[in-house]
Amino acid sequence: MNFLNEVTLRYPDAISFAPGRPYDGFFDNEQIFSHIRRYLEHLQEQGSSPQQIRTAMYQYGPTAGQIREIIADSLRADEDIDAPAESVVVTVGAQEAMLLVLRALISGPDDVLLVSSPCYVGITGAARLLDIALTPVVEREDGFSCADLEAAIQHEKARGRRPRAFYLVPDHANPSGNTLGLRARAELLELAARHGILILEDSPYRMVSPGRPLPTLKSLDRARTVVHLGSYSKTIFPGARVGFVVADQVVVDQDGRSSLLADELVKIKSMVTVNTSSLSQAAVAGALLAAQGRVSELNARAGAYYGDAMQCTLRHLDARLPADRRASLGVRWNEPTGGFFLTVQVPFRADEAALTRSAQDFGVIWTPMEHFHPEKGGHHAMRLSISYLTPTEIDEGTARLARFIEAESAKA
Repeated sequence: MNFLNEVTLRYPDAISFAPGRPYDGFFDNEQIFSHIRRYLEHLQEQGSSPQQIRTAMYQYGPTAGQIREIIADSLRADEDIDAPAESVVVTVGAQEAMLLVLRALISGPDDVLLVSSPCYVGITGAARLLDIALTPVVEREDGFSCADLEAAIQHEKARGRRPRAFYLVPDHANPSGNTLGLRARAELLELAARHGILILEDSPYRMVSPGRPLPTLKSLDRARTVVHLGSYSKTIFPGARVGFVVADQVVVDQDGRSSLLADELVKIKSMVTVNTSSLSQAAVAGALLAAQGRVSELNARAGAYYGDAMQCTLRHLDARLPADRRASLGVRWNEPTGGFFLTVQVPFRADEAALTRSAQDFGVIWTPMEHFHPEKGGHHAMRLSISYLTPTEIDEGTARLARFIEAESAKA
């Protein structure tokens, strides 16, 4: 991120396919106030006194969060996730949720976290911060394979290690853009239950994509093998820094007392961030209440916009580099139906040096995929993000990118 920021600042006129953030055009300054007012009205409707409302907004709130019920209702209405409110922990973005879950699950040097590779750098960064061993499971160009995961699990067990959990983004993954199919979801749940591991399901892009999404792993989960990580950064606004985790697994302590995994996460959170901002929770809750919990309806316009941006990018790439031309060059890309990202495979080394040449000589910025591989990999691939650009910028940006790819391929 530091390198990307440096390149962006150094070449301000370059068109950037790097930022994975929402489009600014959907934000209105007045929305924040209306969201908070809606939540205050909700508290009043629930019978809270002016003093109780004042305390809820101005004082330290409960560590587990004060909008757990609203989030649980929203998940039930929109995602068919039927989890009790007490299994929900409101976090400072999904990033804190990852940190809490890893700290709770991984306790010894033989415990292992498996991750899809390429992988979102937030989870690998949290693992490194906690000195947790990572085992990458390579995601092929045509998507994730349960057979590859099972082989990795068996390999770790043969080494005397204990695979504890597997992290993935099933829908329009960051960085690859790939989506796990329905059959593979069922296979993954069966595999996790058979081997006694948890699935850490990260789901930030489902509700900012067009069309009806596939069911979440958590909604299909009958054995409580899925810990569901959520974020409102893409669906409401990133500045709120509000995420959540659904952790309804039953854990038993050394004294034989049982509780929910969520309770263990709350204990850890109380020593990390104490609580999530009451003001941020109010803004998010107000948005959810205004939409009757239907994040899908709240984001219908945004999902259509991002879907159009993705199709626009794919059309322009195809026009600039037609099938016969990219075949001769050895260039290819996937075609996500939603989300923010797609992957372009190229015949040359797509590293930081190439990115610098791209920005300096051709005025276009992208993200090297090698940064998303916990171990070596991704050296000939780039991630393109389509979320922050207008159609005009996509048109010009893909033209610049095609010229860069042609020039670099000629040297390869």
